[in-house]
Amino acid sequence: MLKPTPKNPRAEAVLSLIGNTPLVPLRFEPEGLTVQVKCEFLNPSGSIKDRLAKHVLLTAEAEGLLQPDSIILECSSGNTGISMAMVGAAMGYAVTILMSSSASEERRRLIRQLGAELRLFEKGGMYETGIELSRRMAAENPRYFLPRQFENPLNTEDHERTTGQEILRQSAGRIDVFVSGFGTGGTLTGCAKAIKKIWPQARIVAMEPAEPTLLPGECPCCQCIEGVADGFVPPLLRDAPVDDHVKVSGAEALAMAKRLHREFGLLVGTSSGANVAAALRLAAEAAPKATVVTLLCDRAERYFSTPLFDRPGKEKTVG
Repeated sequence: MLKPTPKNPRAEAVLSLIGNTPLVPLRFEPEGLTVQVKCEFLNPSGSIKDRLAKHVLLTAEAEGLLQPDSIILECSSGNTGISMAMVGAAMGYAVTILMSSSASEERRRLIRQLGAELRLFEKGGMYETGIELSRRMAAENPRYFLPRQFENPLNTEDHERTTGQEILRQSAGRIDVFVSGFGTGGTLTGCAKAIKKIWPQARIVAMEPAEPTLLPGECPCCQCIEGVADGFVPPLLRDAPVDDHVKVSGAEALAMAKRLHREFGLLVGTSSGANVAAALRLAAEAAPKATVVTLLCDRAERYFSTPLFDRPGKEKTVG
């Protein structure tokens, strides 16, 4: 299948930087365990969602779904909005992002800085609110193009074709466990499908926030692992070859993210901390020398106003 190329040649400067992120081992000496992490925070806007934005928008342009006066309209918890704003700007399209009012101020500023219009919605910050709003807006204005990140099969397809293949190539051996959280479900489903085709015995584990959970009868509420499903089961996850689930609390995610900052020098966000906390737990349960793989989803600078960053103290002056 031929890869679509952007009509605007300026877009290549950013698009060429997306993907092919490294897979590196993290050795946790106190536990005596190693996990493999794919460094998606190295994508140009700072998150794994750059892959989605690139593939969906290039495909839409190639298929004539994006016209010069089109407006890209997406509901996002932050990272996809930033990525859509970045890729949309590079390709020359207007972008409007619908985002929960609970999202961090840093994410809002990054979206605006990239020239996109930002509209906030309430109703507890649930995904369904923004999705329904985007559909109503698109029905009223034909200029709006909906990437539909939560249901677009291109989301899963791209991760199966790129992210998953990179993991297989970079791991250079058997993959025993792959664990990841999910927002749209595209990353987990796509990577899992790619891994299962080569290593059918690999254990695929979905990481879920302990607060809230997706299990029936438990009420979703505000939680601090931004970008991970908040009580919404995405359609793209329904055919994921998931073998098990693991829950990680907000406190565990924050503690591990800070550990990644201070022990490894990796400035990543809370969803990355949650993924690594889950991976470390699974590595402890796995056979010795098992290969456990997870993702570092985004960078830490979009979390300055969240509990991930300690309240600044008064610095001492010298001299």
